[in-house]
Amino acid sequence: MTYALNKKQMAVAISCVLALGLISGAATAQSNNPTKEGYLIDTRNEVVKSGFGLCWHTGYWTPAQAIEECDPDLVKKPMAQAPAPAPQQLAAVAPPPAPKPAADRVKLNADTLFDFDKAVLRPAGRDALDDFYNKTRDINPEVITAVGHADRFGSDKYNQNLSERRAMAVKTYLMGKGIADNRIYTEGKGEMQPVTKADECKGPKNAKVIACLQPDRRVEIEVIGTRK
Repeated sequence: MTYALNKKQMAVAISCVLALGLISGAATAQSNNPTKEGYLIDTRNEVVKSGFGLCWHTGYWTPAQAIEECDPDLVKKPMAQAPAPAPQQLAAVAPPPAPKPAADRVKLNADTLFDFDKAVLRPAGRDALDDFYNKTRDINPEVITAVGHADRFGSDKYNQNLSERRAMAVKTYLMGKGIADNRIYTEGKGEMQPVTKADECKGPKNAKVIACLQPDRRVEIEVIGTRK
């Protein structure tokens, strides 16, 4: 609450206040602080208040001059800013399924890839490798293994070397297809892992026995990776 005074009442009020000792120094209706215009102020530029803590209005006071200290209900409060809208939540997107591991293995007869006792690819051998490559093009290869084998004819050392050269011939051809060198692992097993049974293909080396041992002369190729 506040009191409104005309000029005569204001003068009387100042005299009363000074007489009561409630303010120090002379009060004036003019203020050096434009925010306090319309209120009675003292020489300290403070608003004069009654013994009950109420501010004194001058005769020129209007509600537009209200200050928070005296008339808080009349002071325009800053408009509360509306909370910023929450950022639109993106619809949860399921991660793509992990690529499925894949493996493919093929056994290529050495007789198809090479002539007997040779490690140079025959045309039929290149065709077989082309077919293998085309069938596995949907696989991102992590590693391709090429393991060469030989039959029992010849010394262990010779057959070991022959099986390694056959595996290397396959690697060289696949590299020509664009497969990186470090993706292809080669190994030779010589005659150590035959697939024919011990009682089969008996006898000295001749055309019949050589044909019987054909399954042992092979190159096994395996590709391991993930499906595209």
